[in-house]
Amino acid sequence: MTDQTFEQLGLADGVLAALRDVGYESPSPIQARTIPHLLGGEHVVGLAQTGTGKTAAFALPILSRLDIAQRTPQALVLAPTRELALQVSEAFERYAAQLPGLHVLPVYGGQGYGVQLSALRRGVHVVVGTPGRVMDHLDKGTLDLSEVRHVVLDEADEMLNMGFAEDVERILSATPEHKQVALFSATMPPAIRRIAKTHAPGAVEVTVKNRTRTAENVRQRYLFVAWPRKLDALTRVLEVESFEAAIVFVRTKQATEELAEKLRARGFSAAALNGDVVQAQRERTVEALRRGDLDVLVATDVAARGLDVERVSHVVNLDLPTDTESYVHRIGRTGRAGRSGDAISFVTPREKHLLRAIEKATQATLVEMPMPSVEDVNATRVARFSEAITAALDDEQIPLFRELVASYEAQHDVPAADIAAAVAVLAQDGAPLLLADDEPPPPPRPRERGDQIRYRIAVGRKNRVEPRQIVGALANEGGLRRGDFGKIDIKPGFSLVELPELSAETLRRLADTRIGGVPIDIRPDRGPAPSRRAGHKKPRHK
Repeated sequence: MTDQTFEQLGLADGVLAALRDVGYESPSPIQARTIPHLLGGEHVVGLAQTGTGKTAAFALPILSRLDIAQRTPQALVLAPTRELALQVSEAFERYAAQLPGLHVLPVYGGQGYGVQLSALRRGVHVVVGTPGRVMDHLDKGTLDLSEVRHVVLDEADEMLNMGFAEDVERILSATPEHKQVALFSATMPPAIRRIAKTHAPGAVEVTVKNRTRTAENVRQRYLFVAWPRKLDALTRVLEVESFEAAIVFVRTKQATEELAEKLRARGFSAAALNGDVVQAQRERTVEALRRGDLDVLVATDVAARGLDVERVSHVVNLDLPTDTESYVHRIGRTGRAGRSGDAISFVTPREKHLLRAIEKATQATLVEMPMPSVEDVNATRVARFSEAITAALDDEQIPLFRELVASYEAQHDVPAADIAAAVAVLAQDGAPLLLADDEPPPPPRPRERGDQIRYRIAVGRKNRVEPRQIVGALANEGGLRRGDFGKIDIKPGFSLVELPELSAETLRRLADTRIGGVPIDIRPDRGPAPSRRAGHKKPRHK
């Protein structure tokens, strides 16, 4: 990590305030090397992997240079998939939280045009979109790019691999000649070089290779969980895991306070640590953690930086970090002084790409763990209840209570076992010992390659379609990723594509999808098709 601070880079005050709110303190290498050039109005070509913090590298300087009074789009970000477009849009909104009146609009396939048109009529400052949907708006005349001053191509090599080269060129041509272009790519093939030479002449090149590594003595696992179930999953993990002390990482200061309060309500000894905590309170909290009076610390990245407490056996990423360096710093809070440690990351279905980026950058394999079941939690509670009884048998008050139990047994003719059970109920103070068996269904998880069926689409060799065009169209409109695609077999009049089983909602989103202007008419493949559509007989010639 660089020793620079964001304050030294020259960002706008409102942007700096938002960074403090989300707990960011020091820029990553790609941010430190890119932001000054973008603030200075230069073109930038960045060679950087996902997970290096490149979204903030272009979002922060763009936000610092926008004119909020202007209602037509001033910045356009192109991303290859709807997931990335949403992620980038959310990042812009997070960094613009202290810029009142600034509006960011994600534009992608699968979302109704009405929502996007209404937002465009009201006025937006930043548009983040996939090439296909941006082209649709340009063709309909509903997106005005005449005032755009900043254009970003994010994961440019991925866009070209998905067949969007022509769309990207047309979109860039629809923007003003005098604009700032930032192009980010994991690789730099000749096609990317050509785009950069044409649209970003004289660009500053920034190359960042992520060399982060994780400690070998830290066991790294992940849990697929839907966002609404995170708290339930966390409490189960904390109950089932045998931990001394744990640090739970979240993204915002507000989340630290809210989560610590909810954990305390569930019986955990928890406290929050964030940038607003004064130094004296921070020292008391850390000392309580070190001493054993506190078991769970809920923290932001910046608040936990430099924290060294040997008792910390577990780190939990309740919110997965968007850059790998933060991940490495987080899990470095455990496994201290040569001890072993555990790191558990919660991954929502939309964040699978972040998980893979972390694995790739850190050269570590994270092992999937199941959601602890009701039976797992109850077995742990029973075991701890037994351990508590064993420990209490050595208490010096045992003789007194033995006499009281014997007296009660004689006076009320109640078996000693029933009396012990009643005392245990009193000790629970009204809380049930066992977790109720009303577990909701497990969250949706990404499908694996082997779990696929074959779909038929109505474009083929006669339409001059290529596999990358099929991948690009289906990925953007259907919310699919490149890893979801199996074999693509292009026939003369149609194509067969292996995909995970598509939901009715996904099929609805794909209903109006076109490739080369031809409706794809996607449907499960039922074998050889008749020469004419059902219900349309071949006319007889008289």
